[in-house]
Amino acid sequence: MSPTFSSLSIRNYRIYAAGTFVSNIGTWMQRVAQDWLVLQLTHSGTALGITTGLQLLPSLLLSPIAGVVADRYPKRTILRITQLAMVLPAAVLGILAINGAVQTWHVYVIAFAFGVATAFDAPARQSFVVEMVGKDDLANAVGLNSASFNSGRMIGPAVAGVMIAALGSGTVATGWVILINAVSYVAVFISLSMLDTARLRPAPVVGNRKGAVRDGVRYIRSRPDLILILMCVFFVGTFGMNFQMTSALMATEVFHKGASEYGLLGSIMAVGSLGGSLMAARRAMPRLSTVVAAGMAFAILEIASGFMPSFSSFALILPLLGLSALTMVTSANALIQMTSSAHMRGRVSALYVMVFLGGTPFGAPLIGWIGETYGARWTLIVGGVMSMIGIAGATAYYWHKQGLQRTELRNAAHDIRLSYARRANIHRVPVDH
Repeated sequence: MSPTFSSLSIRNYRIYAAGTFVSNIGTWMQRVAQDWLVLQLTHSGTALGITTGLQLLPSLLLSPIAGVVADRYPKRTILRITQLAMVLPAAVLGILAINGAVQTWHVYVIAFAFGVATAFDAPARQSFVVEMVGKDDLANAVGLNSASFNSGRMIGPAVAGVMIAALGSGTVATGWVILINAVSYVAVFISLSMLDTARLRPAPVVGNRKGAVRDGVRYIRSRPDLILILMCVFFVGTFGMNFQMTSALMATEVFHKGASEYGLLGSIMAVGSLGGSLMAARRAMPRLSTVVAAGMAFAILEIASGFMPSFSSFALILPLLGLSALTMVTSANALIQMTSSAHMRGRVSALYVMVFLGGTPFGAPLIGWIGETYGARWTLIVGGVMSMIGIAGATAYYWHKQGLQRTELRNAAHDIRLSYARRANIHRVPVDH
């Protein structure tokens, strides 16, 4: 089997990946439908940003607790519960939209409820991968997970856009699309039930002692490399990767397009994202330099996309934007998983999710307000500039910490040599400093 797809030779991962792929398509269908529903109800970029923020706010509030849960209980059990917890809000929103009873506050409340389930799902899902494939195939599996996610991103928005347009482009149309997503979670639940538990490699379970969250924070603070990764994904995730909102605003306000063209933009970007995921799957061990370089490339491309003069030129730059974004995110995720201690992996994954998604409740409304006040193009320009500043600052901090640690190591080595020389100097000859 090609090195790009080596993890698929493992039966458990192959079954899990199949269920996840179906669910990914449904998830992307709902994202397009939900954004379109908000625009139909409010015609407001700020409302769109608030919806995105509310859906991701639980990741900021609950991720540390969710990480402890992921380290404390079997991850397969957690994932089965979270799939059921995501079915309910999707089904309720879909039914409300079909019946014509949906209001903006319904979307806000349901988006938040959906986000609570996602907050507990993400760290368990990310740290469960190594239990299926082991460390040797972990980087490949993380890359393939991203490839699956972005394959769904290619298919889901296009199908959602066509369905919404075919059903009249109103709230009823979005409801049917959202209901399809509710059904898609069943595929993941079934795949989890089909896994051979004897072949899983569960991580050691953390006891019920207090201070588990603080232990995770202290562990990350002791690792400048992890801090660099988390800072890069924070700035890109908070200010740069608001693609559903920025693409919707660009499609409707700048290029005056409809739902099908908006869905097409998501699929076009996913082509580049899929390429970035597959490239990452081929690398046995990603590097910190890849995270930084891909993040800076993303920031530059996002700024450039804000100046594109036509729908066609905007669409052409999106694959490059997706390629750079997913190269950064996939490499960062793989490094987090591969370099963290097994008993800390759930908490580190949770903090990764928290900084990656948790800033969006603040960034998305801000970017939405910028789009509503100054125009849709500025959502991309400001997002790219903020991402660039954040990555540059994080890299400078990493170099500073690495320099301090090298000095500390040199001083420690000198002290050890001096202490040894003094102990060995039985004739009391003065020691040269």
